[in-house]
Amino acid sequence: MESYATAQQVYAAGLVFARLGTIIMLLPGLGETIIPPRIRLSFALAFSLMLFPLIGGDVPPIPADGAGLGGAVIKEVLIGLMIGGILRLFMNSLATAGEIVSLQTTLSFAQTANPMQAQPSTTLGTFLGLIGIVLIFATDLHHLFIGAIIGSFDIFPFTRDVPVADAGQLAIQTLGRSFALGLQLAAPVVVFSLIFNIATGLVGRVMPQFQVFFVATPLIVLLGLSIFALSLGVIGIVWIDRYRELIGLFTRT
Repeated sequence: MESYATAQQVYAAGLVFARLGTIIMLLPGLGETIIPPRIRLSFALAFSLMLFPLIGGDVPPIPADGAGLGGAVIKEVLIGLMIGGILRLFMNSLATAGEIVSLQTTLSFAQTANPMQAQPSTTLGTFLGLIGIVLIFATDLHHLFIGAIIGSFDIFPFTRDVPVADAGQLAIQTLGRSFALGLQLAAPVVVFSLIFNIATGLVGRVMPQFQVFFVATPLIVLLGLSIFALSLGVIGIVWIDRYRELIGLFTRT
């Protein structure tokens, strides 16, 4: 490699690629399982070569032994897992909202193969997940992903230890907030379902001979999906704003 780059340059580019490759393999939109791993890693390699002239100068000298070299690579991989995993965890908010809406509209039995999770999930959950991916690219949120990746080298420089405790606390907080946000996004359908079930219960008590379930089931599906459709715009705006706030944690220096 001395004909093309020095050993220090190869080492620095390898550390940059270790972090970038791990982040991109988990990043929403770019790191989905429907995209072949070779394409994701090729994009990470090209991205690493572009960032190397800006970041390579901050890389410490090559360790004297193999243990130090392996430890440096593992540290960058762990930082990449932390950043990419936290950004991926927030996508659970849409899946949670879809699950709640499906339960409230009696459509939880409708399962669809989710291309983002490589496993079946409710149809509405899959639908909201796909909308989230579309919104990421339609609103140029993926540009903030790139900014967060670059900012991570300032927040977590090569000479800093992996903040395991802080990363675990942030992951727990992100997961809790994603579930809370999922409930908030599904709140219109939840409120409607509560009122509708109370009303049908009162009708069943007043008119015992009335076929409540026969009439209520089509109505709750039709009205619940109508309310869900009317609230899609608000769901998208609120979710994108909360996602921007999360990405801002990795871009502040």
